[in-house]
Amino acid sequence: MPGTNNHILYLLLLLWCPFLNGQDRQKSPITDVLENISMTHNITFNYESDLLVGIEVLPPSKDLSLENTIRFLERQTPLIFTKISDLVYTITRVLKLCGYIQDASLQQPLEGVTVNGRSGYTVTDEKGYFEIELASLSESLTLRHIGFKTIERQARFFNIGDCGVIPMLEQAQVMSPSAYLVRGIDKRQDWNTSIDYKKFSLLPGLIEGDVLQTVQALPGIISVDETVSNINIRGGSHDQNLILWDGIKMFQSGHFFGLISSFNPHMTQSATIIHNGSDVSYTDGVSGTIHMQTDQQLQPHFSGLFSVNFLNADLLTNIPLGGKSSLQVAARKSVDNLVRTPTYDVYFDRVTQDTEAQENVSEVTNSDQAFNFYDTSLRWLYNPSDRDMVRVNFLLINNDLSFNETASVDGAIQTRESSVSQNSLAAGLHYRRHWSDAITTVLNIYETDYKLQSINANVLADQRFLQENTVSETGVKVEGTYRREQWQFKLGYDFVETEVVNLNDIDLPRFVRRDEEVLREHAAYGQALFRSRDKGFTIRSGIRLNYLSKFKELILEPRISIRQALGDHFEMEAQGEYKHQSTSQIVNFQNDFLGIEKRRWQLSDNDAIPILKSKQASLGLLYKKDGWLLDTKLFLKKIDGITTQSQSFTTKYEFIKESGSYTASGVEFLLRKKFNTVHNWLSYSYLKNTYTFENLEEVEFPSNFDITHSITLGTTYSDRSWDISAGVNYRTGKPTSIPLPGNEIIDDDVNFDQANDVRLQDYLRLDASAIHKFKINDALRSEIGASVWNLTDRKNSINTYYRINQSGTIDTFSRFSLGITSNVVFRLYF
Repeated sequence: MPGTNNHILYLLLLLWCPFLNGQDRQKSPITDVLENISMTHNITFNYESDLLVGIEVLPPSKDLSLENTIRFLERQTPLIFTKISDLVYTITRVLKLCGYIQDASLQQPLEGVTVNGRSGYTVTDEKGYFEIELASLSESLTLRHIGFKTIERQARFFNIGDCGVIPMLEQAQVMSPSAYLVRGIDKRQDWNTSIDYKKFSLLPGLIEGDVLQTVQALPGIISVDETVSNINIRGGSHDQNLILWDGIKMFQSGHFFGLISSFNPHMTQSATIIHNGSDVSYTDGVSGTIHMQTDQQLQPHFSGLFSVNFLNADLLTNIPLGGKSSLQVAARKSVDNLVRTPTYDVYFDRVTQDTEAQENVSEVTNSDQAFNFYDTSLRWLYNPSDRDMVRVNFLLINNDLSFNETASVDGAIQTRESSVSQNSLAAGLHYRRHWSDAITTVLNIYETDYKLQSINANVLADQRFLQENTVSETGVKVEGTYRREQWQFKLGYDFVETEVVNLNDIDLPRFVRRDEEVLREHAAYGQALFRSRDKGFTIRSGIRLNYLSKFKELILEPRISIRQALGDHFEMEAQGEYKHQSTSQIVNFQNDFLGIEKRRWQLSDNDAIPILKSKQASLGLLYKKDGWLLDTKLFLKKIDGITTQSQSFTTKYEFIKESGSYTASGVEFLLRKKFNTVHNWLSYSYLKNTYTFENLEEVEFPSNFDITHSITLGTTYSDRSWDISAGVNYRTGKPTSIPLPGNEIIDDDVNFDQANDVRLQDYLRLDASAIHKFKINDALRSEIGASVWNLTDRKNSINTYYRINQSGTIDTFSRFSLGITSNVVFRLYF
């Protein structure tokens, strides 16, 4: 055993000898070492004279190769040796650049900014912080973040080692550094109104960032029946609005059959509202466009949100999948299955008001009324490189209402279920490639499917009436953009195929009618944008050429937008566009789909249902100074190809099928004053909206959406802890027709006086809301809030219609808006 131990000790000493010899060697100045290497290998080292001052190294063994010798020196020093040729090497020092990147306007951290050097790559964290190693001060760095201007400059122009703040400017600069209406609603240099819910504060009566409710605070946008499924932009009907969710066209916009938006407010991060002067890439939407967009930034950290209010609960999570990918999942569901809240009851009564679901014939009793809704969003975000961006989106929306009808039939109690459902399923792929700072291409593909179905069970007649309206649309768009100094050029191709199916199926007596229409449309477009160096003048002009293969029709659509700064405080804008649209919503009968959702989508046949074509022009002047903002616009719009069925007639001309046009003209006015944390605003719209139907008794008469005067007055207080808002909405009553006094009935039909010659009572509503924000700990923060809609509980009439009863007289029916309605919310961010 002693001999064995000696052998082990001897082997250990042999293994440690090189280390011990190394420890005995003395370090030498690196300049002396480099001279010896130069002589041994016959090479030259180039470096700045003060770069090597004070650096000492252990001399490498003379037996090492040149390559291993250089590696030996690099391991001991913060130096980089770069081979220029077989005889020359340059020496540089490793530099560390760190910093905090912020949004220049909000001075808030920007997470997910990509920082690229020649040999390094990193991404900013939730505090906007990054670190990166560089080879030299001349190395070029590129900072990129979607929605912000790219920064590209040499490292020498940053504060090396100081970890300072680096501001990034938004790509589309707002016209005014302060909010257009409240914080988060801005007017941009592309003439559109933008809503950013990361910055958004609060509007009266709202506790969620509901896009389709928010847009109604803007001048020129209202809803004549107080729903998000009937939004009227400058006097147009709801079907004349193009509603997009991440580039996917949506045919359903509301939950609760129109009372709240069907798009999860926490998944939707921004929205763009276009009245006029659309980009040539947009089609449809002859009245306007609402483009909702989800968060485009790749978030490298897990985060989430849970929220519950008196209508629904929802959950949103962001799950990182490595450094270049993440998954976002959002789900929202009504709380009716758990608890029936007073808010829910008010909404349910509003939806079923004067419908078969609420009041049946006297012999039939309704029971077991149940309603629920849900939506689910799934998004995959993938950045394979700093120049490529892939986004895959999925959306599911569903509304279901059912109830039992019970009656005594031949002495026996019979019960049958009636129901109505409305749902959408959509998916999209968006791929963007930055070939260079000048050239970008985009590929957008989507499929959207919509279905409205009702089963009306007539228990007395033992009859079932099935109605369905389905829409299936596929879209493919390819687009390229070239930027050069003050110019931007865009070229694109767009293909859309739309299929609409309408089904009416009665089991007794047997009757089935199924109408199916398909329309394919190709479009090519081009656009140029010029902006002066001082950004005082901008012009965007383009043309879109559409071909409808079914009708063999070419439609040419020029569009233009011009903005000119007039001094430091004034800006003038002029806009014009031509547009067309091949889908519209019609009403066959007021009791379609149990009277709860009466409008069904219909494709143009270029005859009885013409292609909608619009012409629109506007002129605006904007003033801003010292927190004041004044925005005034004059506009003129004409839409050809409307039908009486698409205009929601409930009185005169309810059952008439004719086509015509309408002309809308008016003024939009917004005055806003900001006092530090308080925003006050007054908006006013004047509208004259006139129908022209050549084959009707009155050729010209006021439109059903002719709301002459509309006024909104509001104030919002916002700081780090509180958002508080209150406001008043007023507008003149909706036009309607009444039975002719003294001669109300002719041939068992209501005999109406002049069309839309009278108005319902004026609409007035007072709202208020408040949200308190607080931090629980470093990982959790929370919000609690409450809102009251229609504080005064005013009974606002939104529609009136007439029916002849069994005694031969006329009954008057009125539909009313929501009464006083409160809501409470709790949110937890993690």
